[in-house]
Amino acid sequence: MLRFIGKRLVMSLGVLWAASVLVFIMVANSGDPLFDLKMNPLTPKASILYREHLLHLDKSIPERYWIWFTGVLHGDFGKTLHGVPVGPQLFTHMAVTMKMVIPALLLAIVIAISLGVYSATKRGRWQDKGVTFTSFLFLATPVFVVGLFLKFFVAIPIDQHFQKVILSTAGDSSPTATGGFFQRIPDMLSHMTLPTMTLVLAVFSSWVIYQRSTVLDTMDQDYVMLARSKGISKRRVLVRHILRNALIPVTTVIALDFAGLLGGAVITETVYSWNGLGLWFLNGVNALDINVVLAYLMFTATTVIIFNLLADLAYAVLDPRIRYS
Repeated sequence: MLRFIGKRLVMSLGVLWAASVLVFIMVANSGDPLFDLKMNPLTPKASILYREHLLHLDKSIPERYWIWFTGVLHGDFGKTLHGVPVGPQLFTHMAVTMKMVIPALLLAIVIAISLGVYSATKRGRWQDKGVTFTSFLFLATPVFVVGLFLKFFVAIPIDQHFQKVILSTAGDSSPTATGGFFQRIPDMLSHMTLPTMTLVLAVFSSWVIYQRSTVLDTMDQDYVMLARSKGISKRRVLVRHILRNALIPVTTVIALDFAGLLGGAVITETVYSWNGLGLWFLNGVNALDINVVLAYLMFTATTVIIFNLLADLAYAVLDPRIRYS
């Protein structure tokens, strides 16, 4: 197992390096971040030259990449267009986004697996059709539509009914929230509920459909029919023989979809005005802030690679027949 992990880590580092090269080339050729400054006739030439030197724009792309890459290896992600270090900003905004993404991921996994198994066990019945219809409905609905629906047709009516803020619709925290961690929990939950549910509804649907399909496929396998013929209880057959094997392909899908979850977080943060990675990234794109965009894209690439490695390791847990060498 350790040997396998070592091999995968080496391969992952190679993939991450290749991704960094491609991402840097695309971002570096996306436009001139000092275009507006250069178009202002009142801007002194010396100021433009200084900013170009500060951002290494006076060097070739290979030189700029090497400066950026060696900096990242030392934990330095460069500076923004305003001269602020990118690294601290990345981790600050990441902490905000993870407050939404991690609970959404865990909830979506639990809901998707539960509904997928339930739908498969009720194959052809109204329960199965209801789950399938609902899943396809949310699959076809854009994330921002789900967010706006929850915001205007769920949160606002509830707040108006109780005449106080139960479900916050803007920001990741209230300016008036004070005290320690436990004192701020009600405020955190108030702000987290809607964005988390928006992400859950945006990503769980495809997992439900896939889980249902894999369970149905596993139910028709010979070893499952043999287990049933031996008189083993339906519950034990479902848990030990069907669910455990049906989770293996779903694990891969969930790992690959984590990047999609981060993409959904960008839209969700825009809808609910969260100052997380999504809004930070969009502001960086609009301003052509190269180092901000690079930091976000490399963070996304790194998380995808890590989750795929974790998915590979989960296979051995779900199926004891799988052994890595």
